[in-house]
Amino acid sequence: MTETLLRPLKAGLIGAGIQASLTPAMHMREGAAQGLAYEYELIDLSQRGAGPEDLPQLLSEAERRGLCGLNITHPCKQLVIPFLHELSDEARDLGAVNTVVLQAGRRIGHNTDCWGFSESFRRGLPDAALTHAVQLGAGGAGVATAYAILSMGLAALTVFDRAMERAETLASGMSALFPQARIVAGADLASAMRTTDGLIHATPTGMAKYPGLPLPAELLEARHWVAEVVYFPLETALLAEARQRGCRTLDGGGMAVFQAVGAFRLFTGREPDAARMLAHFKALTA
Repeated sequence: MTETLLRPLKAGLIGAGIQASLTPAMHMREGAAQGLAYEYELIDLSQRGAGPEDLPQLLSEAERRGLCGLNITHPCKQLVIPFLHELSDEARDLGAVNTVVLQAGRRIGHNTDCWGFSESFRRGLPDAALTHAVQLGAGGAGVATAYAILSMGLAALTVFDRAMERAETLASGMSALFPQARIVAGADLASAMRTTDGLIHATPTGMAKYPGLPLPAELLEARHWVAEVVYFPLETALLAEARQRGCRTLDGGGMAVFQAVGAFRLFTGREPDAARMLAHFKALTA
């Protein structure tokens, strides 16, 4: 065994209010299964009384302590970018970073959220029609899911958000990246649902703090596929309603796991066992 493997690998997650995160458990369990001494810690801004303005110090501290990488979550995914040396193509296109590799004095930003969603979609909704999709939500998660589904060949995307300007900004940005697709901010959800193949839900609605449905239930038809990003709980009101109406559904667990799969690969240089990580996640959320 090499000296590198004998030394514990250390990684962490920077964000606010992250005490309930399952990311440390997923990383450390997979590390243990691969025979790695792997420590993963929470760097919770709320617990520290810190804010995004403290990112430079937190990054420097992580480097001094020998961390191999950091995951980044709300509210720092965009704000961390000025303090990085390099960005992957996805991170640059999205303008958001959720994974920073610390290597040889350099900070390299990646975004595994988009790959996490696309990998989950490919596995969970194989052969789903990709002529037209409706997306609810144009925030950080929505940018990643839009990029992912358009990268998979979606021909048309209609984006809805409570803030119309945010939907318009997402549509404009994605149109520049995917000029072959028709991407618009929507104004009439009922009309869009009548012509769509499926629905991507990328808002917090359905979480314990935000119960309920993100759209009127009667807009869901059996021919629709429905992809969810919320994973706590895995069984959201939207998914329960969609399944009752005969829709093919995809819960948010896959995106959560596969973004961690991507980060684990970047941090450790090892290929994670995705099936094992999925099984562990399901056990944690049972």
